[in-house]
Amino acid sequence: MIFITGPLYSGKRTFAQKISDQSTKTLADVQTLAADAAPGQLEALADRLSTEYDILIATEVGGGVVPMDAKERADREAAGRLACLLAARAGCVVQMFCGIPTVLKGEFPKC
Repeated sequence: MIFITGPLYSGKRTFAQKISDQSTKTLADVQTLAADAAPGQLEALADRLSTEYDILIATEVGGGVVPMDAKERADREAAGRLACLLAARAGCVVQMFCGIPTVLKGEFPKC
């Protein structure tokens, strides 16, 4: 599984399209699934996602202003924890910034 992360509009989906073919199962915005997961279920969610999909894309959510709302802070925390779990399971982790992919783990996917 390839895990692609980075800020909003950094080229994550475009990069995923370049490295995939028609049989590649891709899921974007996985950080939103963390907010809906029951407490203690992030491990199971990460296991399921990493086995069902070839490419997972998550928007980094921890680099901005900390939300004042407690629910938004909890959702952001869950998204960060899910990203860590997915990165640990991934064979390749790519961070996108300004359309430039940087491999953080594993081998660079062929484009």
